[in-house]
Parts: sequence; structure tokens; C-alpha cells
Amino acid sequence: MLLLLLLPVVSLMLSVSPAALGEAVADPRFRSALWLSLRTTAISQLLAVATGTALAWWILALRPRWRRLIVTIVHLPVVIPPAVIGVALLWALGRNGILGQALSAAGISIPFTPSAVVLAQLAVSAPLYVLGATAAFGGVDPDLLTVARTLGASRAGAFFRVALPLALPGMSSAASLAWARALGEFGATLLFAGNLSGRTQTMPLLILTAMEADVQLAVAVALILAAIAALSLVAVRSLPSRYVVA
Repeated sequence: MLLLLLLPVVSLMLSVSPAALGEAVADPRFRSALWLSLRTTAISQLLAVATGTALAWWILALRPRWRRLIVTIVHLPVVIPPAVIGVALLWALGRNGILGQALSAAGISIPFTPSAVVLAQLAVSAPLYVLGATAAFGGVDPDLLTVARTLGASRAGAFFRVALPLALPGMSSAASLAWARALGEFGATLLFAGNLSGRTQTMPLLILTAMEADVQLAVAVALILAAIAALSLVAVRSLPSRYVVA
């Protein structure tokens, strides 16, 4: 199993020369896809943290039966194929979707735009953050919140001054994993946002396009994307310990 996990990565590293990497970095398509990927994943993860933190905290306040139901709903995008999520987003927000006519009447068109890229990334990655943040908040001792309230802190004060700092390491790990998932998103983005060069073509979609005409560029971009994901994994492994030490 270890060999199965390592062999593809090692093969990818051995198949790309430094010259090929340099050519890939200098390619305008790569720079455009990289900038779009970084910009859209930054926006999607800001939205995930802003809304997912509130959702995670609310989940813990629910009764066990309702908590299981909401957690199951949050889990669904994790197990549903990304291509299905892309089709679902298209049928929800597309011109003929549930909200499509209302959006069109307001002059808003989401599919096949950078906004669609953000929503596709958010739909597949936010559950990872919500589940991680829920677990992080669940590890906070409720007695500490009770003590904070007895000392005069409001509910909001107890949350921001006690619960949030204690849960921050787990939330940081969850955010890093969610960002890496958003960066590698492919299926939902392809179906909902399309593969328009310079507009909706992220790095995974550039790999798909390059495989048809420039395999060396595809392999080089794949290696760079793998390196970015590996750095994100290192961050996940190191950030919690740094917070604990601090």
C-alpha cells in the first residue's frame, strides 16, 4: 500500500526536468490558471471560514438528534462525486435552474464565470472545514465557558475570548485541508464553470487541456500542484503544535 501511494508521486517527480518546470512557469496559460486558482480559493475559503465557523458552533448547540441530521447533510458533498455537485449547481443556479429565473431577472448570471468557480470550490471544500471546526469546538471544555459567563462575560465574549482561541489549532488544520481540496477541485468546476482559458480555467483544468496538446506542460503543472498540496499538508501538521507551544 505504501508503494502504491508513493509510486505515482515519485514517477511524477522523475518525469519532469528543471527545464520543463521553467517552461511551464513561463507559460502564460500557467500564470493565468495559477492566479485564478489562488484568487478563487482565497475567496472561497474566506466564505467557508466566515459561514462555516458559525455553522459549526450552531451544530454543537443542537440536540443530538438534530445534530446528527445536520452533520449528515454537511457530510453529503464529501461523499457525492464532484461531477454530481457541478450538475446540481447548474440546475440550481443556471438559467433554467430553481433560482435561475430570479437571478436572470436581477441581471445576474453565475454559470461559466469566475463566481461559478468560487461556488464550486466552496461546495466541495466547505464541508471539510465545517466538520473540522465542529470537532475543534467539541474539544473545548464546556466548564471553561461556564466559568467565563460567571465572571461576567457575555455569550459572544465567551465565544471570542475562550472557545475560539482554544479551537483555533483545529480550525486552522481544517481550513488548510479545505483550501487544498478547493485548489484541486476539478469535476464540479468543469461542469458548472466550464474550462475557459483566462476566465474559469484553474490549474486542474489546465492539466486537462494540456494533456490533449502538450503533455510535458500537463505533467509539469501537475507536479507544481502536487508540491503546493504537499506544502499545505506540512502546514496542517505543523500549525497546531505551534499554537499549542504559543
